[in-house]
Amino acid sequence: MNETMICAVGNVATQPVYRELATGASVRFRLAATARYLDREKNEWTDGHTNFFTVWANRQLATNVSGSINVGDPVVVQGRLKVRSEGREGQPAWTSADIDAVAIGHDLARGTSAFRRTQRPESTVAGSSAQPEPAWETAPGETADRQEAVAVT
Repeated sequence: MNETMICAVGNVATQPVYRELATGASVRFRLAATARYLDREKNEWTDGHTNFFTVWANRQLATNVSGSINVGDPVVVQGRLKVRSEGREGQPAWTSADIDAVAIGHDLARGTSAFRRTQRPESTVAGSSAQPEPAWETAPGETADRQEAVAVT
């Protein structure tokens, strides 16, 4: 199945709305992406047409987005483009452009951001015990006692 993947750069236009659904977390917000061009007559940058997208994020991405972005934040969104047209009897047809997000982040060309890794819940498999972190400084087959003795001499 061919899907149209896009990368949109713009500003968060509406406060993200977070919902906890039966299938997991979901968040949506509107993204405003405005083209800018150099007006050679005025010799200045000018705003062009603004495209609005409804961005949808699910599961862990939704949880992270809800705690990370706000209205006005410059963001980069990568995901699957879905264009829908719908019309009702007696009313004009409308078109909606949605992005099913795969990745969302702050646009670091326009500011700074501080990344914090989220904590994953501890998952244990029945009957298994937690394994200690291996001593990466120890060569395979060499014991920690042998390594200390080598280091002392």
